[in-house]
Amino acid sequence: MAVLGLGLAALGRPGYSTLGHAGDFPSTDPADMERQAHAVLDCAYANGIRHIDTARSYGRGEQFLASWLQKRKPQDVFVSSKWGYRYTADWQRTAAVHEVKEHSLEHFEQQWAESKAILGPWLKLYQIHSATFESEVLDDSDILLRLFRLRKETGVKIGATVTGVKQPALLHRIYMLISGEEEDQIFDWVQATWNVLLQHAGGALLAAHSNSANVIIKEALAGGRLSSRGNHARWLEMAADLRVTPDALALGIALEQPFADVVLSGAATVAQLESNLKAREVKAGSLPWRELEEDPEVYWATRAKLPWT
Repeated sequence: MAVLGLGLAALGRPGYSTLGHAGDFPSTDPADMERQAHAVLDCAYANGIRHIDTARSYGRGEQFLASWLQKRKPQDVFVSSKWGYRYTADWQRTAAVHEVKEHSLEHFEQQWAESKAILGPWLKLYQIHSATFESEVLDDSDILLRLFRLRKETGVKIGATVTGVKQPALLHRIYMLISGEEEDQIFDWVQATWNVLLQHAGGALLAAHSNSANVIIKEALAGGRLSSRGNHARWLEMAADLRVTPDALALGIALEQPFADVVLSGAATVAQLESNLKAREVKAGSLPWRELEEDPEVYWATRAKLPWT
């Protein structure tokens, strides 16, 4: 069975596109947000979570994590981060543009140096952030060669995250870069959006997992739509029938998937994380959750409309 990890997308910056995010932070003063991030990280570690996922574009996510690591000095934490987006919101919730993508070799070199300097020996996995066909990063021979050399020379694992309607095709492209002898491959990990409402990447994730890739599931709560803040009546009814919280049910189902290795909690508060942790006890059984699947085009159109708060 997969394990729970903690993603810092909602903890490292004041604005994020998940339902009710603004209400999770009494103060957006950086020092206050750092203390809140540390409290969530303390709760996560005390409850057995060892995989922490962040990114260069998560505001001060890497810095908040680094200050916690330096204070606690845990020896068994697996930290993953990502390159490819720049944070541009200037600590504002309602910025016109929160992050900008650039998958150039120059941007990789800059962000790799920054991530390594901040996270040091705890950084075990470095991922392309939201690889797309449009950015052509998966066909850029210079970048692929650089990632291959980084993996070989430093021992840091290499991964790629995907998003959007084309997730299955993107995962297939990454799968082709995983195939072959271990010493010749580039990618060790893949990360994709999968949840009860969006199931279309399941087959591609299973193929990657079966070919030795480790799989991280993100957005298991569908941007909050599968939490108690969502208004999906049938989903809320299913959770009530099973006598579990909607978030725990969503994460619990993700944990049960045969392709999953790590399922990320995106908790922004200790209370949210404590509720998420109950996913480990969920047994969905014959619950008819598969009937809730949406058309991928509809899902991503809905996801794009979630406001940054």
